[in-house]
Amino acid sequence: MPKKESELPVVLVDDEEEILFGASYLLNSHGIQSVTALSDERRLLPFLQSEEAGVIVLDLFMPHIPGTEILLQIVQNYPHVPVVVMTASQEVETAVSCMKEGAFDYLVKPVEESRFVSSIRRALEVRELRREIGSLRHSLMSDRMKCPECFSHIITCQRDMLVHFKYIEAIAGSREPVMITGETGTGKELIARALHQASGRSGKMVSLNVAGLDDTMFSDTLFGHVKGAFTGADRDREGLIASATGGTLFLDEIGDLNMPSQVKLLRLLQEYTFYPLGSDIPQVSDVRIVVATNQNIRDRIARGKFRQDLFFRLSSHPIDMPPLRNRPDDLPLLLQHFIEEASQSLGKSAPTPSDELLKLLSVYDFPGNIRELRSLVYNAVAQHRSGPILSMQSFRDSIQKTRGTLVVEKHTPESLSKASLLTITGRFPTLKEADVYLVEEAMRRASSNQGVAATLLGITRQSLNRRLKNMSSQ
Repeated sequence: MPKKESELPVVLVDDEEEILFGASYLLNSHGIQSVTALSDERRLLPFLQSEEAGVIVLDLFMPHIPGTEILLQIVQNYPHVPVVVMTASQEVETAVSCMKEGAFDYLVKPVEESRFVSSIRRALEVRELRREIGSLRHSLMSDRMKCPECFSHIITCQRDMLVHFKYIEAIAGSREPVMITGETGTGKELIARALHQASGRSGKMVSLNVAGLDDTMFSDTLFGHVKGAFTGADRDREGLIASATGGTLFLDEIGDLNMPSQVKLLRLLQEYTFYPLGSDIPQVSDVRIVVATNQNIRDRIARGKFRQDLFFRLSSHPIDMPPLRNRPDDLPLLLQHFIEEASQSLGKSAPTPSDELLKLLSVYDFPGNIRELRSLVYNAVAQHRSGPILSMQSFRDSIQKTRGTLVVEKHTPESLSKASLLTITGRFPTLKEADVYLVEEAMRRASSNQGVAATLLGITRQSLNRRLKNMSSQ
């Protein structure tokens, strides 16, 4: 039976016995009991071949094998194991080089005790998360899916997403078009790429955002042209359909396609042929058409903006992507993934998200979905200067700005009906009643976390605290 993550040892590798003893004692005193100390670096790789490690703490300067060489071998052969470099070198170039090569953290001796312990704890948390994700993928996919690796770039454990994966595998071999719908930022292109990979088609996937393209540009881009087709066409040009032969053509923002271009796309789907601009010779299309949109196509059909026959032709296989707010189980995974990704790209050690941050994000609507979460995390990590815990301030600021924008856009005076206000008390409420209601509702949604509730209300924590005291005294 495999060891639990808490049982996996922290492996200390250093040629100085006193450092090994001190580090082991320090970790033991902070509740990290499983520690393996190696005073000879040559024993590490054989150890990893037979035993699992939770975290490796590696010195760079040892008598037999350079630590940098060992680091490269660990990253290449055991990428799931975080490596914390702990050495006496204060050279910035050395630290940057180690982080680029894949080190989880870089500590300079002598290391402050709290800094050392927090680094090891964060590394163990990342190790646990990685193994948990791997375990989820294995248990949910490997035994029941034909191509789990096709979806490995999509971070999820949500049942709805796994249902999508199974459906995608079922339709992957079909040549029928696929329409992927969902709000902006939900990962529609990632799903298209997974579909292409699962299809096993020999050609490549070619993507085009059709929003803003006039009919001539759309036709030239997709179908290509022959020499002399128009002024400036001094040679033949191959279109994207030819480039994607044997593969997948992904058309994003299909809801914005103009009507003349819709007619040409419909003809392509019905006849599997097309004409390059300026040519009377039809070309055969051998591409799988996959389209995506964040718009309500049926509403555009009702307004005469989209052809109903094209809609039915495109939606042979519909896939509707759930918004992030409907994927609560994925939020912690995505948050940790983007923190690691942002930290690596910025050459920083990854800070740890607080429980309060996760609570705040769990009650936020995320109008920009996963793309918005990624932007929020990158902004926060870029502003992070020190300490093991990721600051919440940039998240609070961004969320309050977004809420303010949405209030202006969605809640005009015309949309604020008396009926919506009357639901609070059964009559038109007083300002005091509305204030009490909003405070209580914010506290309920925030599970009594005052910091999160204050962010929801757009006020400071001190202001919320005063309101709560006044409410309790009445």
